[in-house]
Amino acid sequence: MTSNPSAENWVSTIYSIWDLGFLLYRHLLFFPIYTHLIQFLVLFHLKMASGIFRGLFYYLFFVYLAFSFVGLQNFVLGRLIFVSKPDPDNAAATARWLVSQNSWGILSTISSDFGGAPFGNVVSFSDGPPNEGQGIPYFYLTTLDPTAKYAISDERASFTLSEYPIGTCGKIDPENPTCAKITLIGKLKQVEPNSKEVEFAKTSLFSKHAEMKNWPKDHDFRFYKLVIESIFLIDWFGGPKPLTVDQYLHFKPNELTSTI
Repeated sequence: MTSNPSAENWVSTIYSIWDLGFLLYRHLLFFPIYTHLIQFLVLFHLKMASGIFRGLFYYLFFVYLAFSFVGLQNFVLGRLIFVSKPDPDNAAATARWLVSQNSWGILSTISSDFGGAPFGNVVSFSDGPPNEGQGIPYFYLTTLDPTAKYAISDERASFTLSEYPIGTCGKIDPENPTCAKITLIGKLKQVEPNSKEVEFAKTSLFSKHAEMKNWPKDHDFRFYKLVIESIFLIDWFGGPKPLTVDQYLHFKPNELTSTI
């Protein structure tokens, strides 16, 4: 049985497109440009011997470069606008940046089922529509879930965020002080129904988490917010940065530099 060189070339080309496309997708979303640039170039030249697709892949490669430089990989995390990381010396800017650029975190409440032990839960949140963050995290929670249930009997809560999911920590460990992290401590309260604030909470959350609007209506989902009383921020060596709630809330978001 003889092989068909033409068919084999087409199969090889298809696999090349698939491999390079997946590599481009993976690097575009999750890795800094410098991490595997050499690997990408090697695959590019090895697999693209046929000239018919060379122009296409040169185009895709330069798109890859451009997207990596402007940080479009963070779009997938639910932020419609990517903002560059502030100077670590600016505690208020860093804190607001962490809150505006993240889309989920760990919300901890005081459990009534585990002897009062803190109960951490992964939750989605938003502090405002894209590029209009107010700094106050809003949540869409059901009382069928322990977090909202515990808050009914004890409003004390904390909300922890890390820079790591944003993708700007590179290869350093999430616990490294230069990979910023923040814990907001306060009271978890339900947003007043039929108020302007509940409309703001709805717009803020649904603009970043579109799936929420289709969650079951009979599951008693309600809008909540964390009323912040104190802030714990680490964004560099030397321990937590001093930052008052007033400094945090009165920081002007337009002082952050948008890169898209």
